[in-house]
Amino acid sequence: MDKEELKREILNLKREKNAAILAHYYQIDDIQEIADIRGDSLALAIEAAKLDTEIIVFCGVKFMAETAKVLCPDRKVLIPEIESVCPLADMATKEEVLKKKEKLGNPVVVSYVNTNVDVKTVSDICCTSANAVNVVRSVEEKRVLFVPDRNLGSYVKEQLPEKEVILWDGYCPVHEEYSIEKLEKLKKEHPEAKIAVHPESPKAVRDAADFIGSTSGIINYVNNTDAGEFIIGTEEGILYELRLNNPDKRFYIIGNSSVCTNMKKITLESLYKALKEEVYEISLDKSTIELAKKPIERMISIKRS
Repeated sequence: MDKEELKREILNLKREKNAAILAHYYQIDDIQEIADIRGDSLALAIEAAKLDTEIIVFCGVKFMAETAKVLCPDRKVLIPEIESVCPLADMATKEEVLKKKEKLGNPVVVSYVNTNVDVKTVSDICCTSANAVNVVRSVEEKRVLFVPDRNLGSYVKEQLPEKEVILWDGYCPVHEEYSIEKLEKLKKEHPEAKIAVHPESPKAVRDAADFIGSTSGIINYVNNTDAGEFIIGTEEGILYELRLNNPDKRFYIIGNSSVCTNMKKITLESLYKALKEEVYEISLDKSTIELAKKPIERMISIKRS
């Protein structure tokens, strides 16, 4: 089948099977185009819980599909590519977190939603980049172990000097590649451009930005800022939404390329197969769901920055 025929077949299968397609902003354009809901981690988690379809097909990385399953335990949750995992999430395990927590004298564990479900089961509260500062501010205890992204954690630490934020040594390989040298080169080429970066970026890049925020935060900033050019510091999949909303504005990604290869593993072909054959299903036991649900629901209750 060609691309357009595949899209038609996917939409037909979706209707036949009472399914919904959720797509993260970092997915390829073709997937975002036919999704029922596009969003960042927090928005998709919230929307997943509202759905009444029998099947949820999550076009993202595995931890996102796990989160949807936790919030929708009675639904069939599929991920089109089982190998679509998050390297950042894999940098922390349940056993490592428990060991670190004990060594540090039992601080509150705040886990970024970019963690696998086992880490969520031993977390006090989760957060996303959209509400991380507000989440850490909300906890009564002063000492916080922030897992697993050191860059987002250091950003939170800067905003909340009254808290002792202990950083896990994890990072997003995509955002970690950004450098002040690459940013300065791009700024020299486009001096009028506003700079908007994700807080997973290194500190030097954040310090040079006009705006720091989550994927959805960057989108809102661009939509509401009277400028014609923007330098963007996050995965290039965001350009689909930015260009859709702002056809007259120009965008430049730091380093000219910023690709999460795991996000891009999902294709129209794998989405079609997932719907047709109902693979690959996310299965979690009842205990895991119950333990992980509490910190996720606490996260959802905290407003975005």
